[in-house]
Amino acid sequence: MHRARSPEAVPVSSYQTVDYAVADGIATVTLNRPEAMNAFNEALRNDLAAALQAAADDTDVRVVVLAANGRVFSAGADLKAGFPDGAAVRHQLREEYKPGLLAIVEMDKPVISAVQGSASGIGLSFALAADLVVMAQSAFLLLPFSNIGLIPDGGANWMLPRDIGYRRAFQIAVENERLPAARCLELGLVNRVVADERLLEETHAWAKSLAARAPIALALTKRAMRRAAQMSFAQAIDHEAELQAQCIDSEDCREGVMAFLEKRKAKFTGR
Repeated sequence: MHRARSPEAVPVSSYQTVDYAVADGIATVTLNRPEAMNAFNEALRNDLAAALQAAADDTDVRVVVLAANGRVFSAGADLKAGFPDGAAVRHQLREEYKPGLLAIVEMDKPVISAVQGSASGIGLSFALAADLVVMAQSAFLLLPFSNIGLIPDGGANWMLPRDIGYRRAFQIAVENERLPAARCLELGLVNRVVADERLLEETHAWAKSLAARAPIALALTKRAMRRAAQMSFAQAIDHEAELQAQCIDSEDCREGVMAFLEKRKAKFTGR
């Protein structure tokens, strides 16, 4: 069975359905229900939200990798755990799924998802909520909701039209189109497609390179881009001005300029 953990990572906390480890400034949050294809039950919903928030709050963490043990990233909601009624699904989406998804989007750290096998249903939402996505060559994305009379959820209706356009997103959703990795790369849904056996190695290498960059600049770039969609052009410029003022007054900016002038590699501290 595939274990999605970098070799040097040391567990710092334990959860029932999630592995959490930190090494070299990288937190690896790993879905760990491989026997159920990492389908979301109540424990996984809550464990994942807690682990992601722990990574967001840890000042030693600069980059987060969201991965999964087993053959697939996630099969979506665990229907074997019982099919919820309307009140229950409303509660699950608002109170259990939403905190984890918002932790990914709102934390001031880059999040990279590593997708193997498949990411289906709300598993797709978690994978695509990340700032960067690495996908195994044989993997695919799928929104199977309409087959059982449901709509996409977990923010998929917000993300997909913005990523690939309304008409294409609508077609994928209502026709349950299976999107192979190569097609996802072509559409711009993922950043990189790598050989299956190199998925974790490539993802952690990318995370390590990002962890060496200026943390404040990365955090505020993420904040600027994530919030720009809700702003006018003029508001976005004003917001950038505020964030740039924070960057230019930082020790990291001074270090970056000095390193450039001295023709050496900068050593950023996040201050």
